[in-house]
Amino acid sequence: TGIDAAFSTLPYPPCLFVWVSGNIIGSGIFVSPKGVLENASSVGLALIVWIVTGVITAIGALCYAELGVTIPKSGGDYSYVKDIFGGLAGFLRLWIAVLVIYPTNQAVIALTFSNYVLQPLFPSCFPPENGLRLLAAVCLLLLTWVNCSSVRWATRVQDVFTTGKLLALGLIIIMGFVQICKGEYYWLEPAHAFETFQPYDIGQIALSFLQGSFAYGGWNFLNYVTEELVDPYKNLPRAIFISIPLVTFVYVFANIAYVTAMSPQELLASNAVAVTFGEKLLGVMSWIMPISVALSTFGGVNGSLFTSSRLFFAGAREGHLPRLLAMIHVKRCTPIPALLFTCISTLLMLCTSDMYTLINYVGFINYLFYGVTVAGQIVLRIKQPDLYRPIKVSLVWPVIYLLFWAFLLLFSLYSEPVVCGLGMAIMLTGVPVYFLGVFWDNKPQCFNTFIGMETIFTSDDAHYYDPYQYLQCRPFFKTSAIHPGMLSINFWATS
Repeated sequence: TGIDAAFSTLPYPPCLFVWVSGNIIGSGIFVSPKGVLENASSVGLALIVWIVTGVITAIGALCYAELGVTIPKSGGDYSYVKDIFGGLAGFLRLWIAVLVIYPTNQAVIALTFSNYVLQPLFPSCFPPENGLRLLAAVCLLLLTWVNCSSVRWATRVQDVFTTGKLLALGLIIIMGFVQICKGEYYWLEPAHAFETFQPYDIGQIALSFLQGSFAYGGWNFLNYVTEELVDPYKNLPRAIFISIPLVTFVYVFANIAYVTAMSPQELLASNAVAVTFGEKLLGVMSWIMPISVALSTFGGVNGSLFTSSRLFFAGAREGHLPRLLAMIHVKRCTPIPALLFTCISTLLMLCTSDMYTLINYVGFINYLFYGVTVAGQIVLRIKQPDLYRPIKVSLVWPVIYLLFWAFLLLFSLYSEPVVCGLGMAIMLTGVPVYFLGVFWDNKPQCFNTFIGMETIFTSDDAHYYDPYQYLQCRPFFKTSAIHPGMLSINFWATS
């Protein structure tokens, strides 16, 4: 436990696909169905979107598998983009993850938690927006405190609350099969499945894919920890081949279950589809559903806070983040400044309680860099054709992925120019930061003093370590000889 729980070797092969599946399946399946259906305009097309999103996710994962064993570095697409396209591209991937992707994901999960807690208290209307934001903020603050206080507490919370999503999804799928056996499949019949409640629109369909892709988030998780995998050449593709089809099956059948109990209009009228599903089918036991989903999403916020620091370490090793964000408390072994920064940036995202706008926002940025990374696979094949590749997929797959990627980004930008454009603008703010903080070598002393202002938090006994060395020195952190205080990982510093 303790620090070992955060940075230990990953599970052995029999458990790996379960771990990947568990990392993908989260709050998305409890919030995205409404967004997918709303933009797809019919039940039939919504189910097709869920299936196609699963297939595209599998193709992207195959491309990432080749990159993962060709460039065997932890850090995922950040490491690949940096090595293939250079430091600026890698830094922008890290920058947007720190400022947009993690905070927005956590905001969506926290808002899902507050929706499922409060919706049963407001059966005839939506919960008040201020109440949703306040409860989401309380959830974030509480879990940030837990993660700052103890790695052991954080992992225990994750173990306990993971059961919530398993219970909720299991109930939904089983009840869906029961409904089908009873003949309740009106909206699944071909004659009714493609009845539209609004005209089809290509831009809206693109947004439905963005909504669906949010639920599949986490499929590239193993690429962030390639160096810690046991026999990655075999186990990385094996985990992909098993976990992603399994997740696609669960998601498609959960959505089938939803429409056996609710009409499209009822589903769209609910901000907590699993609660409405439970009220219709579980009777006096309907309370199980909001509690299960609340437990699941509470654990989801905890898991996102817990894992976000890994990307900070990958960036730290390359000198791409300020020292302040990589300080680790020596006594507690927790990355307190990184967690506080993520918490504050997530709280800022709660300026809106519209989860679906936030999903479009983060989905667009995520797909932008997924495509850049997959394009990097083709560039690497051209630039270094003789490079050893333990896994080598046909170039047909990255081409298919990039065609879908281009469709998704173009029409999403067309449909939501402000939301998607804002994400791109925030990403571009990283360009001057990169040239000032990373590219510029001969910085004046006053600049270094400003960047190194985190020294006010350290004691005289503080030490500086390369982040990857930290991962390899776990026994050192258990010794009692280290003075309690803050350990800072030194980057953005110049001699």
